[in-house]
Amino acid sequence: MPTPVLMPQMGESIAEGTIVRWIKKVGETVDRDEPLFEISTDKVDAEIPAPAAGVLTEIKVKEGETVAVNSVVATIGAASEVSKEERSNRASAPAPSLDSVVPRDVDAPVKPGATPRKTNGRTASKPTDDDSRKQRSSPLVRRIAKDNDVDISQIHGSGLGGRVTKNDILEFLETGTRDSGSGIREEVHAPESRIPSPESRVEIKPLSVMRRKIAEHMVMSRRTSAHVHSVFHVNFSTVERIRQQKKAEYEQLGAKLTYMAFIAKAVVSALRRFPIVNASLDGDNVIYKKDINLGIAVALESGLIVPVIKHADEKNLLGLSRAIADIATRARAKQLKPEEVHDGTFTITNPGQFGSQFGMPIINQPQVAILGIGTIEKRPIVVDDAIGIRTMAYLTLGYDHRLVDGATGDQFMFEVKQQLENFDAAQ
Repeated sequence: MPTPVLMPQMGESIAEGTIVRWIKKVGETVDRDEPLFEISTDKVDAEIPAPAAGVLTEIKVKEGETVAVNSVVATIGAASEVSKEERSNRASAPAPSLDSVVPRDVDAPVKPGATPRKTNGRTASKPTDDDSRKQRSSPLVRRIAKDNDVDISQIHGSGLGGRVTKNDILEFLETGTRDSGSGIREEVHAPESRIPSPESRVEIKPLSVMRRKIAEHMVMSRRTSAHVHSVFHVNFSTVERIRQQKKAEYEQLGAKLTYMAFIAKAVVSALRRFPIVNASLDGDNVIYKKDINLGIAVALESGLIVPVIKHADEKNLLGLSRAIADIATRARAKQLKPEEVHDGTFTITNPGQFGSQFGMPIINQPQVAILGIGTIEKRPIVVDDAIGIRTMAYLTLGYDHRLVDGATGDQFMFEVKQQLENFDAAQ
């Protein structure tokens, strides 16, 4: 029986996903759990595995299209089930030409005998059959050329296949020279008015699917929750001492002992004492979660994703260390499973790894609180009426004031602070 391939739900608040890339083509054999296609949402960019072994018989959603979760995007079946239309299309498809292999925008070729026109004060003939080539340039380059009345055919492109790049046309405008194609630089006297305006020195790119979804999700969270933030200055000296003592032991066990594991352990303890911070709000109902599922924000080049450590309250310090390293590694490799970005109850984000002292994080809906970690470093502080050097950091709790009062938020943070400053090495 054919197996339908569905758009997965990569998070409880996600309603749709975008096909970024098909890793397999129609007619190709796939194994169960082999990467089949790549999707993008506001939660994660991920490679989605095949739900069954067989042959990819049909692709219903093209690259770049966005569809609702649980929509059928493809079908896996036997080789004989590849549609006649698909087989016909593949059989009749022409072999790609060199021009189609090189991605570019192409201006229409100029016919022989075209009337010369003035360019930068000089008479420039359009290319003829003897020297004609399809001028290659991007829309940005053509716009700069149009704004400055420049004939692109006068510029020898340095890009692939003679493509005129942005640097080529800017150099042409700034230096008043062009490359004749023979290595000889010719001087061109360009009027002052043809120096590109600041508006032309830009590069315009559309938002990625992930970036657009993040933007929508963050604006929605701001509109939904009454954000309040509390900042606590926490002494990590005890944590640092334990970390140094146990570092080698953890490495032998295949784990890296980081500050994040200590913080996660302290947060779990505080969430047990203050279950309202682990809850969510659904209309007029408060939903108290029995499980503590920690979301750990992971920074990627394209955005931020939040994989979830399920049942974090059942793990000791070693277990948390392993879990944090595992989800971060697989998140960056786009190997997270759909269920690993679901059902988070509390999120920890770490802008301090990039040097930030502290931030005001936005709540990850439908949760009601998020913890931001500032940079952890040695600072001078007052100790028993004297100046001492201690390992310190600012921790910021962002919480939804519709459900969590300021007193509760501060009590929660005081519990986290106490746990970290008096950490039990036996945990």
